[in-house]
Amino acid sequence: MTEKGLSSEAYAEQLAVQLKKGFLAYCVLRVCDKQAKYTSDIIRQLQAAELVVVEGTIYPLLSRLQKDGLLTHEWQESENGPPRKYYRTTAHGAEVAELMSAKIAALQSTLEKL
Repeated sequence: MTEKGLSSEAYAEQLAVQLKKGFLAYCVLRVCDKQAKYTSDIIRQLQAAELVVVEGTIYPLLSRLQKDGLLTHEWQESENGPPRKYYRTTAHGAEVAELMSAKIAALQSTLEKL
């Protein structure tokens, strides 16, 4: 137990959640970089890369990334019902993703040195 009463596992989980939030935003920008993606396609691609994500997490993230100017959306007609919102990384989002790539590489280098 830590001084605040958290077990080591709970504390490690809190740290992992904080890391995952930023990493997930980066991954979404990468997924939407080449072509516009529908939300379920984004989730499927992230899960295929073994990143656990659920709709309850992705929708607020997409909204925040769009509000921050990192994603844009377009409506596309659907054969299975109403039009669907497809997300694409903006030029600003692509720039942020590139900068994040460098920061992730630097963090990886640090971890390897440790």
